Amino acid sequence: MSRTLIRGGLVITAAEEVHADVLIEGEQIVALAATGSAVAQGWTAETVIDATGQYVIPGGIDAHTHMELPFGGTSASDTFETGSRAAAWGGTTTIVDFAVQSVGESLRSGLDAWHAKAEGNCAVDYAFHMIMSDVTENSLKEMDLLVDEGVTSFKLFMAYPGVFYSDDGKILRAMQRGADNGGLVMMHAENGIAIDVLVEQALAAGKTDPRYHGEVRRELLEAEATHRAIKLAEVAGSPLYVVHVSAASAVAELAAARDRGLNVFGETCPQYMFLSTDNLAEPDFEGSKYVCSTPLRPKEHQAELWKGLRTNDLQVVSTDHCPFCFSGQKELGRGDFSKIPNGLPGVENRMDLLHQGVVEGRISRRRWIEIACATPARMFGLYPRKGTIAPGADADIVIYDPEAEQTISAATHHMNVDYSAYEGMQVRGKSRTVLSRGTVIIDDDRYLGRAGHGRYQTRETCQYLI
Repeated sequence: MSRTLIRGGLVITAAEEVHADVLIEGEQIVALAATGSAVAQGWTAETVIDATGQYVIPGGIDAHTHMELPFGGTSASDTFETGSRAAAWGGTTTIVDFAVQSVGESLRSGLDAWHAKAEGNCAVDYAFHMIMSDVTENSLKEMDLLVDEGVTSFKLFMAYPGVFYSDDGKILRAMQRGADNGGLVMMHAENGIAIDVLVEQALAAGKTDPRYHGEVRRELLEAEATHRAIKLAEVAGSPLYVVHVSAASAVAELAAARDRGLNVFGETCPQYMFLSTDNLAEPDFEGSKYVCSTPLRPKEHQAELWKGLRTNDLQVVSTDHCPFCFSGQKELGRGDFSKIPNGLPGVENRMDLLHQGVVEGRISRRRWIEIACATPARMFGLYPRKGTIAPGADADIVIYDPEAEQTISAATHHMNVDYSAYEGMQVRGKSRTVLSRGTVIIDDDRYLGRAGHGRYQTRETCQYLI
């Protein structure tokens, strides 16, 4: 079994920071020892990586991606091959994507379709959540079967009537089933019925530009839906994970529920922490690049999201990576903002943007690793195999240069999309070497990985439930 030794770096996990050498055998971490100690000095390996002056961190876990997602008459531009490769470049070594149940079809057929898309194509490890678009007696029974085989989270939508939408009764029934089988219900919390009314009224008034996407998807309608989802979960006695929280008032709903001891969790995304309605208002249809749901909010919301991450009222930062090219895809909505495909690219940028939060003093280094690696792993049943650096864990490790300066740009990114949501943004910090299960897949601006290296991961149930 081949051995790899990472020497001299600062090992950072959610729990501690320590100058240590890391010994890998095959695909797993087998030991850590203080740098310079007799134990560490006695280690030998075929491959030795010098991490002096660098951070040694767990590979990132992006628990919210949409590769090849059909949406709005088109499909997300990243395939599992291109998207997982971009993830690797950005220091993310596991993605959790969303398999989609189509209305009238079974959960199984949706899951099988996503397995077929991903198998043999991923550069990094991957797992699936299950989108429930059609809550029926049969699909409720299927939830039990999927939990048993390691698909332990189910996403429902209060938005997108006629596509993914579930009414309160269906949501309640799915939550009750989750309470019984241990499945975690994930919620897109926006009042889609009310939003559709506001969309219709805006278009009738000639308000067709991208900025109106943000105006009709009102903050109050995110807060209302978040509140309603929490109450439904409380009635069902089930846990709740609210995805892509963008509004300060929605964070307040989550904080109030958690203060009452409820199993309620919140995720936000880098776009809400760094972008705003100013981007949606960019002229010449450029604002369409920033159309996503939940939408970007006014800048004052950003401080509340960072605060929520510090106080643990928000626990996870994922990307909701769902890219559509500006040319030919976002342009489908010229003259009608409601036809702009919803989604932003970001799987490659998340770790660096969050590290910029460390640089700016918004979060600590350990909190960075907690929200990007350890908590996603625990939340979705991958820990301690993923999300930490410890004996027995998969050797998903990033050697991270905290002083490297980079400018984010579509000219240099690896996502299969013709623009960057963060074009021209200067950040400090960059992944230098990336290992996936002990194999070096990125090294000094060289891609050494391959499609098919990534392995499907079955998951346990959420580790935070009380």
